[in-house]
Amino acid sequence: MTPPRDHSPLYMQLARTLRSQIVEGRIAEGEALPSERDLCTLTGASRVTVRKAIALLIDDGLLSRRQGSGTYVAPRIQAPGSFLTSFSEDAVARGQRIGTQWIEKTAATASEEEARLLDMAPDAPVLRLRRVRSADGAPLAIEHAVVPAAMMPPLEELGDSLYRALAERGNRPVSGDQKIRAALAGAGEAALLGIAEGAEILRIERLTRRADGRPVELTRSAYRGDRYEFVSELSGDLVARS
Repeated sequence: MTPPRDHSPLYMQLARTLRSQIVEGRIAEGEALPSERDLCTLTGASRVTVRKAIALLIDDGLLSRRQGSGTYVAPRIQAPGSFLTSFSEDAVARGQRIGTQWIEKTAATASEEEARLLDMAPDAPVLRLRRVRSADGAPLAIEHAVVPAAMMPPLEELGDSLYRALAERGNRPVSGDQKIRAALAGAGEAALLGIAEGAEILRIERLTRRADGRPVELTRSAYRGDRYEFVSELSGDLVARS
């Protein structure tokens, strides 16, 4: 069977090709892209097409331009997998500008599963908080948090930082469990993250607790697989047992 023709603009086709080469490691982190002239020769594309493809990947955070030097593959974001920090805290630590696009910010009642995981009575009041998180203008993650309403300020007073809101009311998470698995982006996720449908993402489920052990937050997130890797430190005892 002949595959369907790609009718998207040529610069988007070229951007997808370059993205695949970056994600697959054929163009390494920190490596310079060929010059625009060389890319035109290699791909047969016009200078305008090449420039628009590069600009798209710069906007996505995959490439960075250095004045007078060229265009380079940006390093992947290394998020600490063994420390309990928020998206905002991680981005600020990297010197990035944080952005939030709210999708849902509502009061509701806990589902049976949520009540069990958050150790709440059935149908207890919760807040549902779904948003796209970005850094320096590039969308990086979709987060869907469910939090006991009693631990949070009123919705109209809630800012963009969930952990700051919890801390201000004495409910800062200090421990938790986190599960990470590889997956492929669905159509809705792809549209929100600015990636292709079926692109690699990381699905993360996090259940956090206060110092007294009370569950605080159940968050399910989708992070861009082309931008993130989670890093954990292994102890000597763990290595010795392997």
